[in-house]
Amino acid sequence: MSLEFDDCQVVVHTPVAWGEMDAYQHVNNAVYFRYFETARMAYFDQTGVSSLKESSGIGPILASTQCRYKAPLVYPDTVSIAAGLSLISDDRFTMKYFVKSHNSGRVVAVGEGEIVFYDYQNQCKHVIPDVIRERIIQLDNL
Repeated sequence: MSLEFDDCQVVVHTPVAWGEMDAYQHVNNAVYFRYFETARMAYFDQTGVSSLKESSGIGPILASTQCRYKAPLVYPDTVSIAAGLSLISDDRFTMKYFVKSHNSGRVVAVGEGEIVFYDYQNQCKHVIPDVIRERIIQLDNL
């Protein structure tokens, strides 16, 4: 499934902070993973993943993540961070993230994260609960 910024139903906006810049005068690479996390948590809130973890002890755990930097981002700016699903299976799904600069109008970074459902009490993988799977499918129009 080829997912683009405009396909994502979850989009959050945040200003670029001066302190996010590094010695090379652009936003430090590690900051993009915080941006992804912000969008991921908004996605979890909208699909009920966050409340499921609190009530049952079954929730997400980030198995892997990556980022492809497409253009430098500098202060001052605001970014829109979009998150959507690109793949789902029994016990995991892959999210795709986009960071878009308001100043340039360009997507400046694209990332992915593999999220595994986990039983925190028994410390093992767990299938995605049906209610969460249904909410994800509905949100992402799958």
